[in-house]
Amino acid sequence: MERVEAARDLVLGYVRALNAIDEAMRVALPSLERLVDVVGLARSRRISRSDHIGTYFYKAHGAGCRFVSDNGTEVDVDFAADGNEVFDLWRLRRYGLSLPEPVDVTDQDMRSAVQSLQPLLTEVRPGWYSVAN
Repeated sequence: MERVEAARDLVLGYVRALNAIDEAMRVALPSLERLVDVVGLARSRRISRSDHIGTYFYKAHGAGCRFVSDNGTEVDVDFAADGNEVFDLWRLRRYGLSLPEPVDVTDQDMRSAVQSLQPLLTEVRPGWYSVAN
């Protein structure tokens, strides 16, 4: 059970980090309404595809964006068609391994943790999760 608790803490940490990034980006870019707008601004060349904003380095990619804090913690997120942030186990694992004290948990423990966090999290398509509205 300890492993699932560690995975649960990792998932909650990812969600908190994502919220902190959203807040920091909106402070740095007042025109930003939602985090997904970073990708739109990069595609329209109003901002660079990768740059440093505040305490984060960001790199817009495909359907998402990777954010790395000054301490090296990495949060990679994709965006659904409606603009909601979505993530999978791979992104959660990368986040865990990038922490100052790395956390590595199995996919099974992570799946159990995500399931235990419903209704906070919703599976939007097989293996992809979003924070419920």
